[in-house]
Amino acid sequence: MYTDLIISGFGGQGVLIIGRLLSYAAMREDRYVTFFPAYGPIMLGGEAHCTVVISTKQIGSPVVRNPLTAIVMNLPSLLSLEPKVKPGGFLIVNSDLVYRSHSKREDIRKIFIPANSIAERIGSGRVASMVALGAYIEATKVVSLESAILCLNKVVTEKHREFVHLDEEALKQGAEFVRAGNLVTSNTPGA
Repeated sequence: MYTDLIISGFGGQGVLIIGRLLSYAAMREDRYVTFFPAYGPIMLGGEAHCTVVISTKQIGSPVVRNPLTAIVMNLPSLLSLEPKVKPGGFLIVNSDLVYRSHSKREDIRKIFIPANSIAERIGSGRVASMVALGAYIEATKVVSLESAILCLNKVVTEKHREFVHLDEEALKQGAEFVRAGNLVTSNTPGA
């Protein structure tokens, strides 16, 4: 088993946190993992992304030029990453910040998830990235949702521990969104 993904958005959207959470969940399930974060000079509001590679065999490099999957939390991330996703790959898009019409690829599977709206309904817009991660986990089954939930305390700082229940609910709501059948197999006109 091998998979890789790039997660991208603005600094402050939790991109690096969900990359770390996914990495811990994969390690919990005895997988090899690389986590490669990168961010611009201004963390909050600047560009932030990370690459996660998960495998049952040793990983040669953490660098991924053309990912199997991308999670994009904003329009600049979509414009940068969508062309790089491998044909037949997978794209998860925060549809509160990116319109479906911005996505041009028809050779990849997509989920347009209103991550910000779902996060606000849960109680905090700060968990939008966890919503997107829950959707990714449910759609790919790369790790179990249970493993991700059990690893939350490894990535949530002591300062924010009182909000872990929101992160857990966000993961569950993202997964539920996918279970409800919200997968797009290609661009549909007028979407």
